[in-house]
Amino acid sequence: MAQRDKLNLDELAQQLVGSLPESIRAIGDDLENNFRGLLQSGLQRMDLVTREEFDLQVAVLERTRARLEALEAELERLEEGLNR
Repeated sequence: MAQRDKLNLDELAQQLVGSLPESIRAIGDDLENNFRGLLQSGLQRMDLVTREEFDLQVAVLERTRARLEALEAELERLEEGLNR
């Protein structure tokens, strides 16, 4: 897991502990660790991709789409040449 993602989970776990009533917050460290563990295991089961992986796939898709459009235009031009 990336360091940035770990920090976000830590912040989320702290926010969850902070939202609890004061009487329960006394056991905050244990709760924060448990929340962090639950969040981490839940997110891992979701089979999510990182933002970097997502952006890379978007770039690949954009290049593929541009290449497809160029090939379609070339095919159309060739077909017009055959129909004359």
